[in-house]
Amino acid sequence: NQVLEEGKNPGLGVRDLHAQGITGKGDSVAIIDQPLGLNHPEYKGKILLYKYFDPTDKNPQSDLHGPAVASLLVGTNTGTAPDAKLYYAAVPSASSDAQNLADGLNWIVDTNETLPIGERIRVVSVSSGPSGPGSPFTQNNDAWDAAYERATQAGILVLDCTIMHNIVDVCTLDLSDPENPSKCIPGWQGKEFSANPNKIYVPYSHRSFAETYQDGVYSYQYDGEGGLSWTLPYVTGVLAMGWQVNPNLSKDQMVGLLFDSAYKNQEGVKIINPVAFITKVKETVN
Repeated sequence: NQVLEEGKNPGLGVRDLHAQGITGKGDSVAIIDQPLGLNHPEYKGKILLYKYFDPTDKNPQSDLHGPAVASLLVGTNTGTAPDAKLYYAAVPSASSDAQNLADGLNWIVDTNETLPIGERIRVVSVSSGPSGPGSPFTQNNDAWDAAYERATQAGILVLDCTIMHNIVDVCTLDLSDPENPSKCIPGWQGKEFSANPNKIYVPYSHRSFAETYQDGVYSYQYDGEGGLSWTLPYVTGVLAMGWQVNPNLSKDQMVGLLFDSAYKNQEGVKIINPVAFITKVKETVN
């Protein structure tokens, strides 16, 4: 129970920022991921719109992945941006067709066009690689590419796991000092590591998140070793906190500050540093 509770903490000073009122409040974010039950108390009431994109499945079931990424982004106890407003495009849990994800992203862009300027979606978290080298999707990859380009032209930051666009890699929180970016261990546990200067390293391990497979049964799962999927909602929430502080910054400016503020070790690894990031964003206000 102690390990499970400690894993709910995003670490790296995020909860200190929350205590200062920097919680992503007023910002709109989106996720494209697997179906989820809407009533888990970790994120209940925070999803403004939810739509499922698979015309062949009339009864989608909540999966592991969906509740996890939603809670890692806007979860009350587990999320980096617990007060952000979430738009959620659900796609099939097992599919090789990128069309569903493209339809979800196009829906997000269409929805955004109906929102007041101050309430528009800033960033989309996609814990998947719907196109490019190594993609597990074998159909309609070009549909994803077209939707990605459309969203980008509309001013929306799309964070996905494709080789072409992914800006993140993984690090593991140090259980003895989880608030210290310099202690976050970069790379996959037990595997040979080579620093990538073009990536920002984000916690993927020693995290707890929401779990629900049927309505009325709500719990949490702890991951001693997670996956790249957990990094995308984490960094999306950190960016949402930044936009709360200065909503006038563009997506390119915000990503630039994210990299500029990162803790840099001797190998050139850039570990995400939410506290230093918010400090830099505050400086832009003046």
